[in-house]
Amino acid sequence: MEEILTVSQLNNNIKFLLEETFGFLWVEGEVSNLRRPQSGHVYFTLKDDKSQINAVFFRQFGACKRKTNFELEEGLKVLCRARLNVYLPRGEYQLVIESVEPLGIGALQKAFEQLKARLSAEGLFDERYKKSLPFLPHKIGVVTSPTGAVVKDILNITKRRFPVADILIAPVRVQGDEAAAEIIQALRNLHSHGSVDVIVIARGGGSLEDIAPFNDEALAREIFNSSIPIVSAVGHETDFTICDFVADLRAPTPSAAAELIVPEWMELIAKNHTFKQRLIDGYCRYLKKRKDKIAEFQARLKDPRRFIINLQIQLDYLRERLRTALYQKKQGIYNDLRQLNLRMQHQNPARQIYEKKILLKNVQENMVKSFSYRLAALRELLRKNSAVLESLSPLAVLQRGYSITRSMASGMIVRQADALSIGADVNVQLAKGNFNAKIEKISQE
Repeated sequence: MEEILTVSQLNNNIKFLLEETFGFLWVEGEVSNLRRPQSGHVYFTLKDDKSQINAVFFRQFGACKRKTNFELEEGLKVLCRARLNVYLPRGEYQLVIESVEPLGIGALQKAFEQLKARLSAEGLFDERYKKSLPFLPHKIGVVTSPTGAVVKDILNITKRRFPVADILIAPVRVQGDEAAAEIIQALRNLHSHGSVDVIVIARGGGSLEDIAPFNDEALAREIFNSSIPIVSAVGHETDFTICDFVADLRAPTPSAAAELIVPEWMELIAKNHTFKQRLIDGYCRYLKKRKDKIAEFQARLKDPRRFIINLQIQLDYLRERLRTALYQKKQGIYNDLRQLNLRMQHQNPARQIYEKKILLKNVQENMVKSFSYRLAALRELLRKNSAVLESLSPLAVLQRGYSITRSMASGMIVRQADALSIGADVNVQLAKGNFNAKIEKISQE
């Protein structure tokens, strides 16, 4: 009988056979089913139009992130350097990726496009955040290599165009892995200096790998947060970097940046002379207009004495009119006062008071007489009513010897003898006083 293998032995043999046979591979395909768990590893399927294979990109092999800064995307065609790996517990094989780059486009270019799209979506390229350059900068900060031709071109152009401007060089490396960090630190140093009006980030032309530090995300955010206007002058006119998009102004070349920042000294002098001459000419025209106006006034005032005499005559005429008007006003007021005096005499309050007193006295006497008559009539009526009441009063009946008997039990007046019983207590009311009695005999007669 042939040798019988366990599943584990079979998988071990397959693992040894595949891993030892193939070693490292270059595999191209399309990314599908991309997953990024919290572990930091990247899992996806690498496929073509006929087949597919699982792949994993472990965190420690993050070459695409570390060196090229591009992200794997769903549907992206890539070229992977990988080795085969068999996962024994499930008997599955997969590719363990160690490096990856896009197909058809360089990794650096892909990273550039991804970063550009992301920063643009965040608004870092918006025109509303761009700061204006100062018209006459006193101090210019230049972030570039101290040994290249770029710094010489900038110094020569600024000295020729605007020699009074001070240039502060912040030397940095403009190529290599450490260049972006040095440029960021240089920007911070220029900000801490406190007197820089504008900053130029400059570098000559080069390949995409050479200018890669200027596509760094941290550098882009440092430029965006800068309080000083920044001009990006990286590469040639056809080269574009992330710095160009986020900077306040993009210059096609470092030399063009120097020309954009500072004005032409002689041109300023010529403009100043032109403005001065225009100011002098304008002032001369103003003086001439004033002189012509004065001459016009002098022509209109040939003899001021005649004008004064006319004014004096007019003044005398107005004075006489004023005197007449005041006299007429005085007479009118005097006549009004006389009329008021006569009206007041007719309306003398002392006379009216005397008449009112007489009227009041007559009214008072009439009221006293009327009240006396009324009082006498009421007294007579009261006497008659009292006599009638007196005749009808039960007390008068009692005065004639009658009495009122009430039952002690009910308090009711007794009108018939049969309403009482032998031994009942009664109260007898007399004309003066009352007494209690007990019934001993009842007679119906």
